[in-house]
Amino acid sequence: MSEQVEVAIIGAGPSGTVAAALLRRLGHQVVVLEQNHFPRFSIGESLLPQCMEFIELAGMTEAVCAEKFQLKNGAAFACDGKQGSFDFSEKFTSGPGSTFQVQRACFDQVLANAAVAQGADIRFGKKITAVSFDNAGASRLTIQDEDGQQSNLTAKYLLDASGFGRVLPRLLNLELPSDFPPRQSFFTHIKDNISDSHFDRDKILIVIHPRYPDVWYWLIPFSNGRCSIGVVSQTIFFDGFLNKSNLQIIRECVAASPDLASLLANASFDTPVQTIKGYSCNVKSLWGKGFALLGNAGEFLDPVFSSGVTIAMKSASLAVPLVSRQLKGDAVDWEKEYAQPLKIGVETFRAYVNAWYAGSLQQIIFSDNQVPAVREMVCSILAGYAWDTQNPFVQEPERRLKALAQVCSVV
Repeated sequence: MSEQVEVAIIGAGPSGTVAAALLRRLGHQVVVLEQNHFPRFSIGESLLPQCMEFIELAGMTEAVCAEKFQLKNGAAFACDGKQGSFDFSEKFTSGPGSTFQVQRACFDQVLANAAVAQGADIRFGKKITAVSFDNAGASRLTIQDEDGQQSNLTAKYLLDASGFGRVLPRLLNLELPSDFPPRQSFFTHIKDNISDSHFDRDKILIVIHPRYPDVWYWLIPFSNGRCSIGVVSQTIFFDGFLNKSNLQIIRECVAASPDLASLLANASFDTPVQTIKGYSCNVKSLWGKGFALLGNAGEFLDPVFSSGVTIAMKSASLAVPLVSRQLKGDAVDWEKEYAQPLKIGVETFRAYVNAWYAGSLQQIIFSDNQVPAVREMVCSILAGYAWDTQNPFVQEPERRLKALAQVCSVV
């Protein structure tokens, strides 16, 4: 016998818990199946202000604010002494101008607790090993517990919010290679011991390698005197560190940047260094009969602009009203009403990622030749408002970034 529910969600990360809370607020029965136990480590720790609108929609603002996470009001950039920064309050699009920098183990637990408080049923330690769909689109999930016991669950609609686990893309053969070259990241948490009075803990710091412009670092301050530190490059760059430990690699990379070496001179690397590579991914379709893919389960671009959580929450906010309508018997055009609107922001972020690695966006960021009104439009994207089609840099991101880089190159 299979347990039957209205909506099953795979994964209890930000897209899964926001979707669960939104569905509950519409009166639907929701079961969330999460393979891990919380709290658990995850990257994607620097939120964008656009996230705050989705957190509010899901009724989670009070719970998130109660945790006293580190305020984030912008982004700072550095490269061998050059400086640039954006204040998210100085943007083209209306909406929140600040957000938080969070340790995801705590943040994801807060969101999960808030979803449960609204009636979502979250079950941890549940691995999905198989899925099938009937002619009406109802799904049948095979679930394996940690003790090896198997059970089945049938859902009228299925949302995959499994992130990098990408459960449905793997099980349904939906995966496609990314257009981006394979990149790798080494990252950890440190006790930063930063004494520089000019360092702004309210901003994420993005540092570019002084010799290799496609190698960059993130430094994300937390509210407890700690930071997340990571270095990103194409995998071939790290081949030069053959036979060195992850800790040696990240230490040597930090030492190669004058900006970071001085800032982190007294830092304590007290947490194991992890690595992930080949993380950029794509899929044949973001939806199918009876299911939709949320967030990273569908597509992940690159960590450089911290877009992952924002795209995840946006996908939940788009999908949930459509699920609710479909459960009520209404016809839903998932391509037109879900995939295409979601891709507006994804493609905007993609243009920014491409411009970053091409060097043109770096040129814009460090330029002294900036027009305030145009700078506000660029800032809106960096703040996560990549779906604001009133912004010319959302309408035609590639063309406008290219033209702006040419203008900024004029002395």
